[in-house]
Amino acid sequence: MTQKPAPSPRDLLPLSPQQFHILLSLAGQDRHGYGIILDVASRTGDELRMGTGTLYTAIGRLVTLGLIEDTGVDDGRRRHYHLTPFGRSVLEAEAARLEALVRLAQAEGIVGPARKPQRSRP
Repeated sequence: MTQKPAPSPRDLLPLSPQQFHILLSLAGQDRHGYGIILDVASRTGDELRMGTGTLYTAIGRLVTLGLIEDTGVDDGRRRHYHLTPFGRSVLEAEAARLEALVRLAQAEGIVGPARKPQRSRP
């Protein structure tokens, strides 16, 4: 039986905004689900608020893909999650992809310092 080659980080792109923010939340420290919800809300200025259903569906997918893992730490009510080395590689690849998109938008004057003045229309 032939084994499938391991996926490269780029094979899993693009990530959904929820997946990206969950991975980003776990980049600095292990967290439990509610801690992830609070961190994402704080980090995005409440622009992205995840409900528990959305969070745990995304977490299940990220665990299946090997991007995060349950630490096995259970304080009685909460499971804690950890970013795997592969998950960090995927997060870095997604951040680079998003950065490239922003550079394209800047080059077209859509955002950022290279923004072109808009022409007024008569």
